[in-house]
Amino acid sequence: MGANQPARLREQGFTYVGLLVAVVIMGLLLSVVGRVWWLTERRNREAQLIFAGDQIRMAISAYFANGHQYPQSLDVLLADDRSPVPKRYLRRLYTDPVSGDSDWQLIRSPDGNGIMGVASRSRLQPVKRKGFSYVDSGFEDSDCYCSWQFIYTPRRGYALPAPASTH
Repeated sequence: MGANQPARLREQGFTYVGLLVAVVIMGLLLSVVGRVWWLTERRNREAQLIFAGDQIRMAISAYFANGHQYPQSLDVLLADDRSPVPKRYLRRLYTDPVSGDSDWQLIRSPDGNGIMGVASRSRLQPVKRKGFSYVDSGFEDSDCYCSWQFIYTPRRGYALPAPASTH
């Protein structure tokens, strides 16, 4: 029995080393999976931010088109009582998906009388750097989500086509 004992101890040492290697490999794989999950979650939140920002910008646009003035608060977009029948431009107030807050950075109109847009308050650097739609092309190469400003500016000064000549 004494001769078998050293061989058994060597086998136990080999099993211990094999177990350590397996734990290290599992740790590395879990860190890779965690990084992929984190990146996927950030991209999902960015897509939600773009959707919510676009919805608010379109609501501000519709509010402006109905009276040529910007809303005084985001709550006004839920029920506009400037007409006999209140209008709803948003179904609900969106929260900022990146920060998780409903406290958007409000962008005031140039005259300071109303809100012309919103932006996230998050200082995190965006994952998405390129490939934005035309209306959001200013977001490219931004350093933080706070520079993704969803602003409505009315179009003015369209040149009307000249009337057709009757000669």
